[in-house]
Amino acid sequence: MNYFVTGTDTGVGKTFVTALMTRSLRAAGMDTVALKPISCGDMEDVRLLRAAADNTLNEDSICPCALPLPAAPYTNMLVGGNTVDLELIKKTFQHLRAQYRSILVEGVGGWLVPIQRNYFVRDLARELGLPVVVVVANRLGAINHTLLTIESIRASGLICGGIVLNQTTLIPDAVAHSNRTVLTELLDVPILLEVEYGKTELGMAVV
Repeated sequence: MNYFVTGTDTGVGKTFVTALMTRSLRAAGMDTVALKPISCGDMEDVRLLRAAADNTLNEDSICPCALPLPAAPYTNMLVGGNTVDLELIKKTFQHLRAQYRSILVEGVGGWLVPIQRNYFVRDLARELGLPVVVVVANRLGAINHTLLTIESIRASGLICGGIVLNQTTLIPDAVAHSNRTVLTELLDVPILLEVEYGKTELGMAVV
């Protein structure tokens, strides 16, 4: 099972969901490892993904490009002169792809976050060639954000392999219970998971 994991926005729980999927797939017998090729700010997300895969990979393999500012990669370049080595990212991915049957790659921010002036998260996903999972904060606005993101994924020539609805607050949004029903009616994309707030384990089918 190989996916590129993106989000409808920053802060929707991509790392939490990617780690959850990694643990669940490994518990089901897969050799899943999780990558976060670009990290902006501290390395806590990278450490979480490393732990989810039982420390199989070192931090440099999980994240070949660590940027110091908690901002978009392009902002890191403009403000601090910190650039992204795309060739290193692709080389690291291909090396690990040859070793592991199951890889999850977490993007940075949302689908159209700029990595370089004319190169976005979308373009990285396209080069890696993986189907895309969209993590959605299960709250008011989720439907619009999900439809826009999936429309852009498909316009990029990529397959949206599924949606994960993630409850990001202890008390659910008033419309959270209906988002799954509405999205199922509007889209031919499966809802892979609906994650309750703080849930750390789940059963996940290997497909």
